Amino acid sequence: MSLLEVEGLTKHYPVTQGVLKREVSRVRAVDGIDFDVERGETVGIVGESGCGKSTAATSLLRIEEPTDGVVRFDGDDITDYGKADLKRFRRRAQMIFQNPKSSFDPRMSMGDSVAEPLKIHGMSDPNRRRAIVEDLLERVGLSADDADRYPHEFSGGQKQRIALARALSVNPDFIVADEPVSALDVSIKSEILSLMEDLQEQFDLAVLLISHDMGVVRQVCDRVNVMYLGEIVESGPTEEVFENPQHPYTAALMSSVPTPDPRKRGMGTELTGDVPSPSNPPEGCRFHTRCPAVIQPEGYDMDQSAWRNVVDLKTRLRNEGVDLEALAEQHAAETDDESTDPADYGTDELADMAREEFDIPAQLGDPGADDVLERALDSVATGDQDEAQALLDREFATVCEREEPPRQQIHDGRSSACHLDGETVGAVALSDD
Repeated sequence: MSLLEVEGLTKHYPVTQGVLKREVSRVRAVDGIDFDVERGETVGIVGESGCGKSTAATSLLRIEEPTDGVVRFDGDDITDYGKADLKRFRRRAQMIFQNPKSSFDPRMSMGDSVAEPLKIHGMSDPNRRRAIVEDLLERVGLSADDADRYPHEFSGGQKQRIALARALSVNPDFIVADEPVSALDVSIKSEILSLMEDLQEQFDLAVLLISHDMGVVRQVCDRVNVMYLGEIVESGPTEEVFENPQHPYTAALMSSVPTPDPRKRGMGTELTGDVPSPSNPPEGCRFHTRCPAVIQPEGYDMDQSAWRNVVDLKTRLRNEGVDLEALAEQHAAETDDESTDPADYGTDELADMAREEFDIPAQLGDPGADDVLERALDSVATGDQDEAQALLDREFATVCEREEPPRQQIHDGRSSACHLDGETVGAVALSDD
């Protein structure tokens, strides 16, 4: 039995409107995620800012109440806990917050801050609390005398060491570390990560590491969950995920890791398209609006990069439409034409401007697809953008837009949610690297 088991964890925030606070939509920050953490291991949740990583962390600890789902800790469902049970649980599960500068009360000495969890959980003897605090400060590489100093007297790295000491003060079994080194310099970051690994071994801790830094995750995590727009799209042993990503989003994240080889710099996968809102995620695969490997419609064989740009056009038409005035203004700024009024340009000229805006080449590599696109661009240029959208949606329908990808078990401990097979994803990643 795993120490932590998360099933269907969901956290939605209502969006209200008017005096009566009528709910008009919901921000689906975390939308039904599953993962587990074994005793003594480090599991990562990685993804871009805004994907829901930190909300998942605070929800599973019930710092924020989850909307739905089950969180089992050592076999017990903590979502059913009352106040007393929840207090006991928090003695076993602690959190290290992202910003060391704002996670301490400036009016409290560091010793009092580290001792505060001990006091909350019933240790009334001040001498014993002091002894534990001094021991912990020395374990994290500071001096026992630092207990009497205040937050403004410490650097960011020192504060993060003290945050570790505070989390360890009640001898927990599980720690959630939310971006524990993101605010630190590179040299300090390495020291903190090494310290965390040493302390994890000393105290036999299970750790959930939240990060957007792929290098950090690869260094310290045994397993990793890749998160996008509230969902986990891939999970597995860290080295397997890094060496052979099974989801295009994972492949794109891997290509963003800095490389010391100057010949490979700037050769990573560039994600195009609009980042969807978590209050209105797209149908089907949530990543399809940015995916470089989005599946082409049946019956067509286009250049993949050109097809990706056509999907950007489809998405723009569906969301806010193509701004012809902005295209005319941009065209005038880049050429000798003085007019910024779309009415002064012909249909073919406006269609070419739209094609250039989305970086769509003159030929898609498929005559039938070229004909469909030309008709759609003509509709855009004449102001009938609803017709253009309907045409592209009808003729260029893709399974990525229609159906949510199933979560496929690749083998024990490895899974991915993508309509593509792993070989196709790997080929796309290699072609972009």
